[in-house]
Formats: sequence, structure tokens, C-alpha cells
Amino acid sequence: MGKLIVVSGPSGVGKGKVIEELIKIYGEEGKKIFLSVSDTTRAPRSGEIDHVHYNFITQDEFKKNYENGNYLESNDYSGNRQLYGTPLMPVKEHLENGYDVLLDIDINGFKQVLNKYPNNTIGFFITVDFETLENRLRGRGTETEEKIQSRLATARKEVAASTIYPHKIVNEDNKVRESAMEIYEILENQYGEKTPCLK
Repeated sequence: MGKLIVVSGPSGVGKGKVIEELIKIYGEEGKKIFLSVSDTTRAPRSGEIDHVHYNFITQDEFKKNYENGNYLESNDYSGNRQLYGTPLMPVKEHLENGYDVLLDIDINGFKQVLNKYPNNTIGFFITVDFETLENRLRGRGTETEEKIQSRLATARKEVAASTIYPHKIVNEDNKVRESAMEIYEILENQYGEKTPCLK
């Protein structure tokens, strides 16, 4: 069976690029990995594709899935207006077929997965220094000053709470490949025999 891998980190640390590179490395090594796609009730943002970036569903659909126990983990943001959840069945099916399953979720989601499967979950927290993080957020050119300050405040809280992650990856500028390779080597060297079983 495959490994259950959680990757988290504040907005702006380059987490998405590291994940993309990790998937490439798996392909280069001839190994199977599955990136879980979360359900969400929020509207798609510019450039987002349904069933690729997220599964965009209604609140009624989400609540029905939640009540039926169809989520490995779930979160409620903005007072029940933005719901997110990791569908359980695709995770189980891919693990059983020998895939490593990659979850791009936040600290709260990691806590839920860790609480359910403490012996089978491997957590990585991606981070950078705050000066670099602020420069990246400003470099996007899409955020208001208020939003940037809000994201930085959230990042500080996330970093402070990240002690629950066994592995920290510092994603310095222009070192996405190195960060992804660091994750891959940790998985291979320390968790080669991990066999998650989700019931």
C-alpha cells in the first residue's frame, strides 16, 4: 500500500510549485503518486478548473457528503460560506492500489488526519522567512495591503503551530526542485515501509 502524505504551509511559500515538482520526481523515479482534489463550496477563481484544482460543489452536496462520512478531513471557513473537504474514497482506493497519496491541506486538516491515523500520516510543513514571504505576496500584484497583512498574520500563527509537523522544509527562492527532492528523500529513507490502511 502507499503512503499518506500531508503538505501544508502559509500562502506564498511556494507550496503548489513544490508539490508539482514532487509529482514530477515521482514520475521520473517510476513511482505512483496521487494528488487528492478537495471539494469546496466556494466559487472558482480565475484560471481554476473543476475537478483539477477543486471539485466545486453546492453547500447541500457538501453537507450530505459530510453527514455520510465521505470526508477524510474537512474545514469551515468564513462562517459556513466556504467549506472544504478531502473525499475519502479516492484516497482509500489509490492507497490500496499502491499509490502514495498527497494531501495539500492546512494545519487544521492535518490535525484531523493525524488524529484519525496517527501511525500512517507523514506531515511536511513548507516555510520561508517572513521577509521573503512578504516579498512574494507583494510580487503577485493581486493583493490589497490589508489582505497582505492578513496573510502575514495568518502565516505567523501557522508557523507557531507547525511544531506538530515532523518535517519542516525551507523553500528558498529558486530552490523548488531541492525542496521537492528533500521531501522525496525523506519519504524514501525514513518511511519506505509505511503501509497506511484506511478503514
